[in-house]
Amino acid sequence: MFKYPEEAVIGDITVRDGFQHEERFIPTKAKLWCLEEMILAGFTRLEVTNLGNPRGMPQFADAEQVLRGLRESKRVKDLLTGVELTAVTIAERAVDRAVELKRAGCGPDRILQMVSTSPSHQLKNSGLTHAAYWAMTERCIQKAHDAGMKVCGTVSTIWGCPIEGPTELKKAVEFTRHYLSLGADDIEHADHDGSAPPDRVYRYFSMILDEMPDPALHVAHFHVTRGWGPANVLAALLAGITHFEGTMGGIGGQPTNFIDGCPVAGTGAYYYQDPNIVGLASTEDMTVMMDEMGIRTGLDVDRVLEIGRMMEKILGRRLRSECVHTGRIPKGKTGF
Repeated sequence: MFKYPEEAVIGDITVRDGFQHEERFIPTKAKLWCLEEMILAGFTRLEVTNLGNPRGMPQFADAEQVLRGLRESKRVKDLLTGVELTAVTIAERAVDRAVELKRAGCGPDRILQMVSTSPSHQLKNSGLTHAAYWAMTERCIQKAHDAGMKVCGTVSTIWGCPIEGPTELKKAVEFTRHYLSLGADDIEHADHDGSAPPDRVYRYFSMILDEMPDPALHVAHFHVTRGWGPANVLAALLAGITHFEGTMGGIGGQPTNFIDGCPVAGTGAYYYQDPNIVGLASTEDMTVMMDEMGIRTGLDVDRVLEIGRMMEKILGRRLRSECVHTGRIPKGKTGF
C-alpha cells in the first residue's frame, strides 16, 4: 500500500513564473486581482514578481506597484499575516532593491535566488561562474536576513540541461547542502526544462530526504514541456515531498523574447518555445488531484477552479488545466 503525506502545501507562482512567458503585458490590476483571489482561496505561499532589471523582462516593470498594492489591499488585509510573498532576485542589485522595499514597508517576505548545476546554464542564466555566484549568494542571504526576509535557494538543471544535456543528481544534492550551509531557509528543486522523468524524480527526492529529512525545507517545481507534470508530482509525493509549486492553467516557463509587439532579451533562442508547449504543473489539477487522494491542502477547491476559469479570460485562450473544464469528481451516491 502506497503511503502519501496526509497534508501538502501548494504554492502558486502564476503572477511571476506564469506571466513571465506571456507576450503581452498583463495589467497590474489583473495581477492584483489574481493574488487577492488566491489568498481568499487559502493559498499561503505566493510568488508575486521579479525585482530584476525590467528591461529584459518588461512584464515586471510594475513590481513595486504589485507589492505595494497587495500590502494595501483592503480585500485581503486581515489575511496577509499568514501569507508568505516571494519575489525573484537573481542578481545582487535585485536583492538590494528587495531590502529597500522591505524597509519602506512593502517588500517581500521571501526572496528567491537561483543556481544551476550545469556550468554553462549557470553562466547563461546569471552571468556568473559558480564560484562568483556562491560568493554573491552568501552576501545576499546575510542582507536578506538582516532585513527580515527569508531566502529560498533554487537548484536548477537537476535532471538535465538544455545546453549540456544530462546532469548528475548527486551534484544537485551537493548544491542543496551548500545552500543550506550558507543559511538558505528552504530550497526549490526545479525541473526548468521538463526533462525529469518520474523514476528519476522519485530517486532524487529520496536522496534529498535521506540526507536532509525535513520536508518543509524542500519545494518541488516541475515544468510540463513533455507532459510529465502530474506524474512527477505523484513521484515526489511518494518520496515524501510535501511542498509544491504550480501555476494557474499550467502557464509559464522562461521569460518571453517578445512582448507587446517588441522583441526583448528574454532567455534567448536556446530555451524559448511556443507558449502552448512550455508550462508548469497546473495548480488547479494538482489541487483537485490531492483532494481526491485525501491529502489536505487547506485550499477552497471550487474557488481555485473559478480562478482558473477567470485566468483563461484574462489571457484570452484555453489553458492547460484539465480540471477547470472537467470539474471535480461528483460526490453523490454511486448506486453500488
